[in-house]
Amino acid sequence: MLWQQWWVWMIAGAVLGILEVVIPGFILLGFAIGAGLTGLLLWAGVLGGSLAVLLLVFAVASLVAWLALRKVVGVRRGQVKVWDRDINDDVNG
Repeated sequence: MLWQQWWVWMIAGAVLGILEVVIPGFILLGFAIGAGLTGLLLWAGVLGGSLAVLLLVFAVASLVAWLALRKVVGVRRGQVKVWDRDINDDVNG
């Protein structure tokens, strides 16, 4: 079937990565990494062609990638945006 092909997973990862650029916020990037990793494991011959196994690997890899991205580039605990200048303030005065 089509889901057993490694290139399908790689294309899905690339499409999700491109959509992440359109919809920013690290929403789809975890899924893109999960699809890419699943495609890479299929290409290497580590995974079989079972749909249940592929979906499980995709889900776990996506979750781990999302959590790692959240840890690395997400909002830090106690991080507060401090505004020191108002756009309505007079620049010259």
